[in-house]
Amino acid sequence: MIASVDALQKTPGVMGGEACIRESRITVWILVGYRELGMSNARLLEAYPSLSLQDAWEYYRQHTSEIDKAIRRNEAD
Repeated sequence: MIASVDALQKTPGVMGGEACIRESRITVWILVGYRELGMSNARLLEAYPSLSLQDAWEYYRQHTSEIDKAIRRNEAD
């Protein structure tokens, strides 16, 4: 499955141009980081009820290196 172009977007000047859930400032790397800390999909959806997580996880599968670099870069800040 390919991540839906409509569900994710990169906008220069918004969240550093990182991949975000469309019309939000919620980046894929933030969601992946929470999941790596043990947060379940159900808990993420409680925190972000309007999200469809499937596209974020698929984007991560297709762009693992990009997202992992963003996580490391933001952990260093």
